[in-house]
Amino acid sequence: MNKFTGKLKASLVVALLALGAASALAQKYPNKVIEWVVPYPPGGGTDTVARTLAQVMGESLGQPMVINNKPGAATNIGAEYVARAKNDGYVIMSADTATLAANPFIYSKLPFHVEKDFAAIGLTVRFPMILVVNPAVPASNLKELLQWMKTQDGSVSYATPGAGSPHHLASELFREVSGTKLTHIPYKGAAPALQDVVGGQVPMMFVDTASGYQFITSGKLRPIGIASAKRVKNFENIPTLAEQGLKNFEAYAWQGLLAPAGTPEEVIQTLNKALMNAMNNTQVKAKLQVLGLEATPSTPQAMADYAAKERAKWGPIIKATGIKAD
Repeated sequence: MNKFTGKLKASLVVALLALGAASALAQKYPNKVIEWVVPYPPGGGTDTVARTLAQVMGESLGQPMVINNKPGAATNIGAEYVARAKNDGYVIMSADTATLAANPFIYSKLPFHVEKDFAAIGLTVRFPMILVVNPAVPASNLKELLQWMKTQDGSVSYATPGAGSPHHLASELFREVSGTKLTHIPYKGAAPALQDVVGGQVPMMFVDTASGYQFITSGKLRPIGIASAKRVKNFENIPTLAEQGLKNFEAYAWQGLLAPAGTPEEVIQTLNKALMNAMNNTQVKAKLQVLGLEATPSTPQAMADYAAKERAKWGPIIKATGIKAD
């Protein structure tokens, strides 16, 4: 064996060892804690769903999943953090209608590109939206609410978890369809918005079933109507807005899981498998049902396709209504 042949063999051995090491590392995913970014404060619907799923997914993956709340700028703060994170599968994010369908149109410039900077993992749930009022408002149904609104000087204010949130879009759609004057009061998440509606600082808002459940059942908020095609399980006593006169009025919040773009496909598939296992867990199913949530598990590609359709749906509506956050 000559000197050249010996060097070649040595190089091949090193290359094979490197490939073997890389393969072993890939097979070990995950081998440390996974950070799950929630772009809203603790206590809201997104936070509740994330914590419910993270516990079961962590057990399936053999590593804990830690929730990191990064609220602000209608989910953009959390989204930018994830877009710039290392794409190794150890940072993922709850993304919703605002992140993937509304913000590209209501913000003149974003510090990330929703189609290029993220990789879909899978859809999780869909939140029906409920129009609620502070109990001091003299209305228990849509007709009475509209009559009361006409007696108010100027316009009536409404709270949302932030500009461009599903709650905001639902409220603007309600304003258009009902022909009422409304003033938007944005907050940094559902929890602080709900606190002010419960406290009477703001008279009304659209709330998702997960965030509003305890306040409605305890009587701290009065439901006017639900923005779905039919009544929702565990909320059957709340009539739809459509059956009260707002024909075909529907408004949902939806969400799924994202990772930074470039995350290895095998890692995405591992996370998707863990997500599907969690969505099929009996206890998770029961909790989602209590909160009135519709489970929407999907493949990564199905989530990407759905987000694209939602952008095509809400883009023209946002432009037509002139909704802007900057």
